[in-house]
Amino acid sequence: MLVLGISAFYHDSAAAMVRDGQIIAAAQEERFTRKKHDPSFPANAIRYCLDEAKASGETVDRVVFYEKPFLKFERLIETYLAFAPRGFGSFRKSMPLWIGEKLFQRDLLLRELKEISPALGEQGKLRFSEHHFSHAASAYYPSPFQSSLVLTMDGVGEWATTSAAIGQGDNLAIFKEIHFPHSLGLLYSAFTYYTGFKVNSGEYKVMGLAPYGEPKYAKAIFDNLIDVKPDGSFRLNLNYFSYCTGLTMTDRRFDAIFGGPPRRADEPLEQKHMDLAASIQAVTEEVVLRLTRSLAAETGHRNLCLAGGVALNCVANGKVLRDGRFDRIFVQPASGDAGGALGAALAVYYDETRGGDAARVVKQPDAMQGAFLGPSYEQADIERRLEAVGAVFSVVDDNSVIEKTAAALASGQAVGWHQGRMEFGPRSLGNRSILGDPRSPTMQKALNLKVKYRESFRPFAPAVLRERVSDWFALDADSPYMLLVANVKSERCRKMSAEEQALFGIDKLNILRSDIPAVTHVDYSARIQTVHKETNPRYHALISRFEQLTGCPVLVNTSFNVRGEPIVCTPEDAFRCFMGCEIEFLAVGNCILHKEQQNPDLARDYKSAFELD
Repeated sequence: MLVLGISAFYHDSAAAMVRDGQIIAAAQEERFTRKKHDPSFPANAIRYCLDEAKASGETVDRVVFYEKPFLKFERLIETYLAFAPRGFGSFRKSMPLWIGEKLFQRDLLLRELKEISPALGEQGKLRFSEHHFSHAASAYYPSPFQSSLVLTMDGVGEWATTSAAIGQGDNLAIFKEIHFPHSLGLLYSAFTYYTGFKVNSGEYKVMGLAPYGEPKYAKAIFDNLIDVKPDGSFRLNLNYFSYCTGLTMTDRRFDAIFGGPPRRADEPLEQKHMDLAASIQAVTEEVVLRLTRSLAAETGHRNLCLAGGVALNCVANGKVLRDGRFDRIFVQPASGDAGGALGAALAVYYDETRGGDAARVVKQPDAMQGAFLGPSYEQADIERRLEAVGAVFSVVDDNSVIEKTAAALASGQAVGWHQGRMEFGPRSLGNRSILGDPRSPTMQKALNLKVKYRESFRPFAPAVLRERVSDWFALDADSPYMLLVANVKSERCRKMSAEEQALFGIDKLNILRSDIPAVTHVDYSARIQTVHKETNPRYHALISRFEQLTGCPVLVNTSFNVRGEPIVCTPEDAFRCFMGCEIEFLAVGNCILHKEQQNPDLARDYKSAFELD
């Protein structure tokens, strides 16, 4: 049975293809259109999935949308009625779009599908899955567990904002929900907005900013904004928020608690903003821990699956693991709405085949194939594409790719690494990555300011050989998707002086605090990616060779893009980014490119090519 899953029309549109329960392909639309968080119908991603599956519209059995538009419309109407006459302006602006397009989303989907293939748009093939069930399915079905508790937390789906489910064999069932407008994801987004970042894209910046501050406002948040019960269930005080009826997240009463209006994006970050980030991070962690502890006690399950946008909070995930209520945790690498496409396809497959001969097969370490589910390019195709854009390159054998790249990294160069299938989800995991030497005390600042063109406080992730992770970090578990945070091992750390400890905020940034300063955050933590030979042998070989040269089995790994740009997809994307920033060395397949050998006329002003996120 061949099932195509789709998520679209909000943010991070995507498509995924599942054949007989096996994930064949998955990709976000933004990677093809080059529009970050592109919400449009994922026509390019669908075409890629069809090509990868060697399928046509005729051979696809089901097409599944990741949520139910009528339920979402019901929530919108009921919310406006509950708060009337407040929010009439917002109601008036949103209704034409809903009535003209979203209310009739079935017809819109069928029209768009028919543009790709008339057979793909046959009405009898189309199904709809509930938003949170799609998330839960995206985490449970690819997980390495025969049975598991599944916790989904995000902004909002149709009604649910938090849900708990039990997965057992082929069966998955939600048994508990918290409904809109009470939402941990929207509470976090309110602080994203208030600290001057973009909602639905800047939440990870708040998480990265938090270690620079102190949770001075946590009590104010608990006292005024959220009532959390011992079991983790919660309610927000809606007097302080305007997302139900307005066009902003917060209002003047919210501002009054924290002493002023929201920060504008062009205003400097101050210590107050760092303290606010630390405070909402601490509150989020407390709520998540109460939820996971109570659900563990209630269900007795020792395996946990996580999905939804809040599951991308890797700091909270790391604390859940260390809390010890669960033996193993699996986090869906595409936890946001893009992953809903995959979950919807899996949900319908298992629903329609249940009771048949094809039972769910549990795979180790999981069924996500390292999240390497996007397009790849044959060597001859890479060479043609690079020649067409004027690149100067040499072609080397497999061993030389590893040798030359490892040598470039050991010499302190910033390296672009474009190999194999593109990653699905928001993280580069070693196939569309910018790499660097983590031992360098200047690498973090240089990558942020000269390559990524982004805020200087943003941390970078260490990619470490799985067999060596416990030698360098306070972790001995799989973290292939960069979704667990743990501290750098104490023996690898340098104790700060009294003067250094007295520093505040961004002044802490340039303090040398470990043997791998480029990936050690100001609180000695790191967002760890364990690299597994089974899922990415070439990347594993590169880090292994780097260790032979330097004694360090760790690399800096950040996404191959500049600020505001989607992660690169094609060899041409990689070359353009290479020429638009200060990456010095590029490996695309077996093609090696050095910046000094390129035509300087091909350089471009990449800093202003994309809208800042």
